[in-house]
Amino acid sequence: MLEVRDLSKSFGSLKAVDDVNFTIGQGQIMGLIGQNGSGKTTTFRIILKLLTQNSGTVRWKGKPFSKEFFNHVGYLPEERGLNQKMTVEHQILYFAQLRGKKKAEIEPLIDDWLDEFKVIGARKDKIKSLSKGNQQKVQLICTLIHEPDLIILDEPFSGLDPVNAELLEAGIRRAKERGASIIFSSHNMNNVEELCDNMVMLKNGRQVLYGTIHEIRESFGRTRLFLESPLSKAELETIEGVKQVKAVNDATYYLELENAEVGRQIFDLATRDGYIPTFSQQPPTLEEIFKQIAGENNE
Repeated sequence: MLEVRDLSKSFGSLKAVDDVNFTIGQGQIMGLIGQNGSGKTTTFRIILKLLTQNSGTVRWKGKPFSKEFFNHVGYLPEERGLNQKMTVEHQILYFAQLRGKKKAEIEPLIDDWLDEFKVIGARKDKIKSLSKGNQQKVQLICTLIHEPDLIILDEPFSGLDPVNAELLEAGIRRAKERGASIIFSSHNMNNVEELCDNMVMLKNGRQVLYGTIHEIRESFGRTRLFLESPLSKAELETIEGVKQVKAVNDATYYLELENAEVGRQIFDLATRDGYIPTFSQQPPTLEEIFKQIAGENNE
């Protein structure tokens, strides 16, 4: 279990990370979200001891990281970097050996990992001969092949097409199933919503949201409503507490509500003559929550 407590880091007058707290259990995935410059990468670098915090602690299973523990960490930085002159095989073996693995342990696994991530290229090919997408998949293999207990992925989906993004998602889920603790940053809220157990949102270095995906969404109220009923758009727009009505098609409308209680009134009106095909009242999506929080002036 990874525990981050009261973490702060300043660069001169800039408070890059300001009192950040979270826990990631064994076999859990946590999403770290925020705008560019919110403190995500700085948080990762402090966890990895690439930067020294001004205050706070980072612990694994209740203890500070030991030098030996870093052999059990997988890290994919936002700035991708492979040696273009190395072969695929040599690059994978090189990173695995840096993590304390022996060549004899990793070499037999390479073909299966290349096949799993559908890398177009042979193990003896040089990195520079691969497309950018396939180079990225090789770097992901370098991050995961030694089966780390803690996995830190900084924008892992950046630049991946939907097919390759699915391959990465599958790789992350496999790591979760074997008990790894995983944290990744992403600007794609669909990735976070589909994969994560917990989520942290940073804004200007401060932690502004933390909890399970369900808890966070529900905390904003069920203010989104999909409705198919005899009520017209004009009728819906006259109801107090309805902020916006959009037509999805000829019979279905999407409504934004001031608060969840307005939904009860709409339900009563919509069902006054009996059955209606659709009434689905939902909390905002993570995408909508992200835009709302990012756009707020918290200064």
